[in-house]
Amino acid sequence: MTQKILRLGLVGGGPGSFIGPVHRMAACLDARFVLAAGAFSRTLEKSRQQAARWGLAEERAYDGIEGLIAGERGRDDGVQAIAIATPNDSHFAIAKAALEAGLPVICDKPMTATLAEAEALAPIVARSGRPFALTYTYTGYAMIREARARIADGAIGRVRKIMVDYPQGWLSERIEGDNLQASWRTNPARAGTGGAIGDIGVHAFQLAEYVSGLRAMELIADLPRVVAGRQLDDDCNVLLHFTGGVPGVLTASQIATGERNGLRLRIYGEKGGLEWCHDAPGDLILRWPDSRTEIIHAGGPGLHSAAQGATRLPSGHPEGFIEAFATLYRDFADMIDGADDRNGLLPGIDDGLRSARFIDCAIRSNEARAWMSVPGDAR
Repeated sequence: MTQKILRLGLVGGGPGSFIGPVHRMAACLDARFVLAAGAFSRTLEKSRQQAARWGLAEERAYDGIEGLIAGERGRDDGVQAIAIATPNDSHFAIAKAALEAGLPVICDKPMTATLAEAEALAPIVARSGRPFALTYTYTGYAMIREARARIADGAIGRVRKIMVDYPQGWLSERIEGDNLQASWRTNPARAGTGGAIGDIGVHAFQLAEYVSGLRAMELIADLPRVVAGRQLDDDCNVLLHFTGGVPGVLTASQIATGERNGLRLRIYGEKGGLEWCHDAPGDLILRWPDSRTEIIHAGGPGLHSAAQGATRLPSGHPEGFIEAFATLYRDFADMIDGADDRNGLLPGIDDGLRSARFIDCAIRSNEARAWMSVPGDAR
């Protein structure tokens, strides 16, 4: 069956944006979307300049979600979905407007700036009946999906321990005044209630639950502000208890000097353990008690269908961040076309709520210096 190419409207992605151009590349990679219009900046002039760079007509550039919806409504070639690639403080308003206009939404993480906004968005998503997805990018990697499938199949036995680390070093010095990304990500008015924990800690948290199939039940967190003058945490250290009392450790830091993007997940079960590292995302390491270590490669034979579906190239031809991001867009297009994501491979409103509750719980734990229960399962 021939799949139609969907017309995407992008909010964000103007000059200085990191994630906006990534959304554009990922959306178009598998020819499931074409960028048709956007509100690329808060000012119409800058939005039109970005549209010109991307080969769009001037009249398809807007200065906000309201203008985009109004301008595209009634066009034969109007947008059919909205992607959100703005700072956290505007996610809720954009998603609400798009969903209430009947448009599917794919949004950057964290879903919203605050827990209150996340809880307010959930019923809006439900009432809209439209697909809603979140770009937890690492869930698009083939070997993350392979790890998830193997744990679900019992390959390593009952899970006993979960460890996830996410060190970065780009905020090891105070660069807020000179760096656009640093300026908004360390500003509570733009980033929301969490600093490093909301920026990359949620990736680590969501990945641990996504792969293990377990839910964090309680935690104790230490969220220091290491660099003087910071208004939000720039380092996170969290102990967790998952379903059934399974212990877990989560660290996320943006002041780990010299680190780039060192995400690493390790899960240990009664029969064996597995490890995935973002530095080698096409490999899944399996460790067995008889001293054997296996390395499973993306694109190789015998992988689960979930991993095969996230692979575009033969084994030995590395796929990376853009391709993983594109897998999420492909899943999103499938949902718009009516596919049922029964396996829960595409992160959505449940993941957004879980992550918002995790951030809020960790912040309260840090303030109280005590263990806290993570509020009920989003499902």
